[in-house]
Amino acid sequence: MKRAKMAKDYDYLLKVLLVGDSDVGKHEIISGLEDGSSESPFCSGSAYKTTIILLDGKRVKLQLWETSGQGRFSTIIRSYSRGAQGIILVYDITNKWSFDGIGRWLKEVEEHAPGVPKVLVGNRLHLAFKRQVAAKQAEMYASRHKMACFEISPLCDFNIRESFCELARMALHRNGMERIWRTNKVLSLQELCCRTIVRRTSVYAIDTLPLPPTVKSHLKSYALTSSQCINTLNNSKNRRVKTPTQTNSTRNSCCIS
Repeated sequence: MKRAKMAKDYDYLLKVLLVGDSDVGKHEIISGLEDGSSESPFCSGSAYKTTIILLDGKRVKLQLWETSGQGRFSTIIRSYSRGAQGIILVYDITNKWSFDGIGRWLKEVEEHAPGVPKVLVGNRLHLAFKRQVAAKQAEMYASRHKMACFEISPLCDFNIRESFCELARMALHRNGMERIWRTNKVLSLQELCCRTIVRRTSVYAIDTLPLPPTVKSHLKSYALTSSQCINTLNNSKNRRVKTPTQTNSTRNSCCIS
């Protein structure tokens, strides 16, 4: 029973830090998320929460640390940003001062966690009639600092998970996990047929297939250059070792299951 409880319910784990001035609504952002932790350690100046998002079929668990925006908690920023794999910079679109303070938080983060993927988030979009920060201004600022940019509304549940998903994608890409997205690209009919055929046979058995020579040549090229097909070839070799050898190898036939 204990082992079953200890089984991971996620594929990837990321630590995300939410920073910004006080009263920009950082706690509003995480309060509506599903809490996946059984024990959330709350400490002075920061709040911790976990949630699991589904990203291209992969379960990504996010450890969200929401820090206070007050200056005396700058030591907390230094402490938690060192292990962070993603940063969300939050400002209030109805408060221009909070947007002007993003540069200070960005400098603090870059000092202690350089190169970590960042997303700029404008909170309280539902109060757009009180807007003091133009969306174009925020987009230009984010582009200049190589960040993604979202305007969100916890009240309407708008763009919150989208911003987390984008940050998770950037973090996994930075850590060399970009290969997990390749399976979702739209395949051509020819590539799809090649993949299906090579998965069910080996490179050495392609010549025995009742196909035109040009198609066989393309299949061989695909099998040798595709890593998936190479893995399939290795598996087929292992299966051959387990099967008993026949005395007359010239009369062996290839059976495609």
